[in-house]
Amino acid sequence: MLSPSATGIWLDQATVRLGGRVVLDRLTLSLTEQRIGILGRNGSGKTTFLRLIAGLVAPASGSVSVEGADPFADRKAALRNLGILFQNPDHQILFPTVQEELAFGLVQQGLTQRQALDRARDCLAGEGRSHWAEAPVSTLSQGQRHYLCLLSVLLMEPRTILLDEPFAGLDLPTQVRLSRRLAALPQRLVTITHDPAALEGADRVLWLEAGRIVMDGPPAQVLPAFTAEMARIGAQDADADLAG
Repeated sequence: MLSPSATGIWLDQATVRLGGRVVLDRLTLSLTEQRIGILGRNGSGKTTFLRLIAGLVAPASGSVSVEGADPFADRKAALRNLGILFQNPDHQILFPTVQEELAFGLVQQGLTQRQALDRARDCLAGEGRSHWAEAPVSTLSQGQRHYLCLLSVLLMEPRTILLDEPFAGLDLPTQVRLSRRLAALPQRLVTITHDPAALEGADRVLWLEAGRIVMDGPPAQVLPAFTAEMARIGAQDADADLAG
């Protein structure tokens, strides 16, 4: 049994069942590196893994600890310790204007609405985007909305940021800009993806398949093995297992 510390992400025999099906199966992990990748094809359990760490679902058995707190039971601690950048910014954005969206998380952390809006405007000024403050979110491009979501997360100053396919749907220049910004962040980043190229700079990569860890190690070991296995599966009738 692991002994969770006040640093990092700890899972001890964590199992998640959805609709009666085991999606994550008795995962025991200690994640303390600064750049961690969770790699797997669609349906491997990656998104459920992210939701488990974020406290959006509870384990059916076992336990999860993030920075010494249970993220599902202690939502205040989860808001303080964790930020999430979802694949689709439209699944994350709630408010009509940029400054309101930026202020929301700060209000959840205890600031008054006025204090939160002041912080939001200061943030935009520091980014050279003061003109965004009262702009309708609907007028932003996909890449700009993605960037807005990142700013919302950074304003809350979490210790760990969970990234769900962070480059999906972005054009190449936007990917380059976002990649550069993420690389410079001091926070621990946990990147969920099916794209090995997105994890080449990681400290540690975990290959997830059918809710279990297939391989865990440095990218130089895990990424070639994953790529080779995906090529092998792709050379066969990869949908045959769906018939069962």
